[in-house]
Amino acid sequence: MKVKPLADRIVVEALEAEAKTAGGIIIPDNAKEKPQQGKVVAVGSGKVEDGKKIEMELKVGDVILYGKYSGTEITVDGKEYLIMRENDVLAKM
Repeated sequence: MKVKPLADRIVVEALEAEAKTAGGIIIPDNAKEKPQQGKVVAVGSGKVEDGKKIEMELKVGDVILYGKYSGTEITVDGKEYLIMRENDVLAKM
């Protein structure tokens, strides 16, 4: 990865949204919702608060859930990623 996030930020590769519903109905590309699940591909060094360094809880390879409109979209080598703060993550799977 050519992008190294700073402080408490992470770089996330969004996982593909489901192409089928539980009932077997195929969802066309233009009707798919924005994915809210992704894989962490890069992690910052952590933040400093009140003179103490706070380590990151997440690590590369973790699969996470995040808010629908979280993060900033970037493109690196033709691939799309999200950069967001660790506190924007809702859960680790």
